[in-house]
Amino acid sequence: MAATQPDESLATTPLVGDVEEILARKSLVVAMPGFASPPFFGGSSDTLQGIDADTSQQLADALGVKLVLDRSSPTFDGAVALIEQGRADIVVAKLSRTLSRARNISYSRPYAQLSHALIINRVRFAILANGRQPEEVVRAFDGELGVIAGSSFEYYARNNFTKAKVRTFLTWQELVAAVREGHVDAAYRDDLEIKRLLHEDPSLTIVARSVTLTDLTDTIAIGVRRGSPHLLEFVNLFLELSGRDKPMTADELVNRYLRKA
Repeated sequence: MAATQPDESLATTPLVGDVEEILARKSLVVAMPGFASPPFFGGSSDTLQGIDADTSQQLADALGVKLVLDRSSPTFDGAVALIEQGRADIVVAKLSRTLSRARNISYSRPYAQLSHALIINRVRFAILANGRQPEEVVRAFDGELGVIAGSSFEYYARNNFTKAKVRTFLTWQELVAAVREGHVDAAYRDDLEIKRLLHEDPSLTIVARSVTLTDLTDTIAIGVRRGSPHLLEFVNLFLELSGRDKPMTADELVNRYLRKA
């Protein structure tokens, strides 16, 4: 899928962002981080692929306008900032719903629901446990916990693991390497990313183990500019009519998308 990039006027002039203005402008500006996060989005701007890439194009088609992608942000929070600043209409980017973000943006209904999960260095975890049961160690985790900077899991880590020493990393690849090499005790993300990691690199299980926290969920939705009620209603109706209103789980995503790769 190919999409145009935002021109200079869109980057400097705040957008109104509701449906009437989008139709007059003849473009839907979608914020999406510049990195890849399969099966949601990946590839280059010329050959963008994935669930969120398809959704973005289909939303633009349903509105009868061209799709303009803004992939200038290196983080999820940066993509959210683009709609907060009026530089984009929506965020379609495996966006987690958090209370902190909900102060400034609106969310569509969820189209995916994942569980929280950890990938833990076996040696460091054994030292940290010091004879305690694994469940006890996880629930009262006070080791070094790695997260991706500017992601929802940085927020979750500081709220769900208040005793942990939270360390941020710029990319998932750097964080996984830190777990493998024993530079942090564990990495914190959703169970889809952990399943995908172990599917792509089974050798990681030699030095690390995964733990799924089934009582903690990460719901994925489309972010919409606050003050755009018509656009939010349109996005929700699109999700309903296209059959995306029943949130997909990590296992469904793995079976449907990742095992085909």
